[in-house]
Amino acid sequence: MDILEDKEILFVGTAEAEHIEMYLKAIWHLKERKEPIKISTIAKKLNVRQPSVVQMLKKLNGRNLVSYNKAGVKLTEEGQSIGSSMMRNSRLLEVLMESALKVEIDEEMVCGIEHHMNKQFTDALCTMLKHPRKCPHDLEIPLGACCEST
Repeated sequence: MDILEDKEILFVGTAEAEHIEMYLKAIWHLKERKEPIKISTIAKKLNVRQPSVVQMLKKLNGRNLVSYNKAGVKLTEEGQSIGSSMMRNSRLLEVLMESALKVEIDEEMVCGIEHHMNKQFTDALCTMLKHPRKCPHDLEIPLGACCEST
């Protein structure tokens, strides 16, 4: 009798990585809407306390993901790339839910999934959805490499 080999792998992500991505996404989102990128606006967007924002901005600054000083907060090139990628993931998932699956958009679910999408998956999803340019909230979806050929 053969014993079936267990092919299912369980994966535990890191909460810290997801927190970093959420801060970069929030900053990217504020920048997109031309809102001031201040500690108070980031705290309000993420529903966290201002001291938590300061602590994370110091960490992001140390990792060269933001430029944070008395002049304010600005995404570095790498921070911009991660923030844009997170917004692309979430907006494509919103299109998937509303247009393809015909289910109500569940922002909490979107937020849970977006952190686990790699470029290959995101580009495949984008291609399957025929490279949508806007999400159901009528906001621009950042373009990916897969969109350049369309």
